[in-house]
Amino acid sequence: MVDPVRVDVQGLTKTFGQVRAVDDLSFTVEPGQVTGFLGPNGAGKTTTLRMALGLITPDRGGTAFNGVPYTALPEPMRQVGAVLETAFHPARSGRDHLRVYARAAGLPVGRADEVLDQVGLGPAGRRRAGGYSLGMRQRLGLATALLGDPAVLVLDEPANGLDPEGIQWLRGFLRHLSHDQGRTVLVSSHLLSEVEQTVDRVVIVGAGRLVRQGSMAELRAGAGSGDVLVRSPQAAVLAELLRSAGATAVTTDGVPDGLTVSGLTTAEIGARAFTGGVELHELRAHASGLEEVYFRLTAGSEQYAAGPAGKDAA
Repeated sequence: MVDPVRVDVQGLTKTFGQVRAVDDLSFTVEPGQVTGFLGPNGAGKTTTLRMALGLITPDRGGTAFNGVPYTALPEPMRQVGAVLETAFHPARSGRDHLRVYARAAGLPVGRADEVLDQVGLGPAGRRRAGGYSLGMRQRLGLATALLGDPAVLVLDEPANGLDPEGIQWLRGFLRHLSHDQGRTVLVSSHLLSEVEQTVDRVVIVGAGRLVRQGSMAELRAGAGSGDVLVRSPQAAVLAELLRSAGATAVTTDGVPDGLTVSGLTTAEIGARAFTGGVELHELRAHASGLEEVYFRLTAGSEQYAAGPAGKDAA
């Protein structure tokens, strides 16, 4: 276990020319958890991460790691490991790449072999990094972030280029680092289905501002549709029965005998069906997935919004 480190982002603001890239953004990242950092292209995610790591100076606000800004940390690589982009000399082996970083940070060069094994690159460590696949380069970047055995990991799109097996490995690895070892993990990603299976908490930004933060359960509850899904062989009869009680009941696309009902709870629908003698095969509240919640919360904050797809979308 590592000593827990909490990351506090407070009032970060950054303007480039006439563009407000980040606007009074505040959120927290807790130790022992994986936090997903989500938002459309142009939402300010990368700018936020760069400000947090001292690569860009904010106009206002700041980021603290247990109360200390990154630029004031005595040994930053031992406290915060980051992968914002993977850069390496193509003629240098992955092992030598890591040894250069280790020497520069005052770390034992033996850490290079240790982290190569951690990320599954041990057998390829002596190969030239220029011949690595995109997924292998991502693992090399992660190995670089782990050199100092940091309590905090900040990763920008770490699953980019990984094959399904690699993505599954990354999911388990990040949860091991956070849940089993107590590290603080902040992951920016566009792979919503993968984020949903990996993270404990989510921070969503749009147009440089905080849209929502919280656990996955809190996110779903806060953005829930309130709909109830019902299946019945007497769907038409049930729909009329529920409409007469003031509810909205429409056919559920792709679900035989299915209705999507709003305006009544599951208990109220069940009671109405019972008194009306209607047989039910399924009755449950609609559970929103992360993708549905994400698009609902970020609607209108996209930098680029495409028109409808299809033959009539000329």
